[in-house]
Amino acid sequence: MTAPLRIMLVDDHVLFRKGLEALLAARHEVEVVGEAGDGLEAMAVAREKLPDVVLMDISMPRCNGLEAVRILTREMPQIQIVMLTVSDDDRDLFEAIKSGAVGYLLKNLQPRELFDLLEGLQRGEAPISGKLAARILSEFRKPHAPGKEEPGIRDRLTPREVDVLERVVLGEGNREIAETLCLTENTVKVHLRNILDKLHLQNRVQLAVYAVTTGLVNTAVRPR
Repeated sequence: MTAPLRIMLVDDHVLFRKGLEALLAARHEVEVVGEAGDGLEAMAVAREKLPDVVLMDISMPRCNGLEAVRILTREMPQIQIVMLTVSDDDRDLFEAIKSGAVGYLLKNLQPRELFDLLEGLQRGEAPISGKLAARILSEFRKPHAPGKEEPGIRDRLTPREVDVLERVVLGEGNREIAETLCLTENTVKVHLRNILDKLHLQNRVQLAVYAVTTGLVNTAVRPR
């Protein structure tokens, strides 16, 4: 049996935290191992509990979620941080992803959606609704100054890694990529880890943004 996903809740509203904790307690595939009321407390609890996932609000006293994400991802990159917030502001969305958050969820989502997204996270998928993911890629497809691409980086990716990267840009999860490319999910995970290491990135959302902004992947790619 797969070990439960160890989750930490970070939100300055105690009633919201307790309600979410009660909701998650009914799921055998997850376990709430800690909680915090602001970013500073979150860092202390994370260091002690070492959760797999942090569900983090943005607007909090003392140290907000965006500041906490930057510090936590630098100090403990193995922890996956997902923003869970009421903020639908593009600036918060883009800043969270740039800072290392692997996902961005709005608090008005249904419980079933949250459970599905957490299950996807265990498969290596990004917990971002399709609408928000589209906004991210749309923003970074706009004409900006060209991003800096490490010399020779294209030559370091194998043809199969480029195939996988193209599917990531389309927003496909590991299972979909595996089916499209006739691979196993484990093989897809290995390819993704190799690509992230080669490009010095932290998660698949940053990977998709990088691929689009540098032209590493043709944004005209369409589903097969």
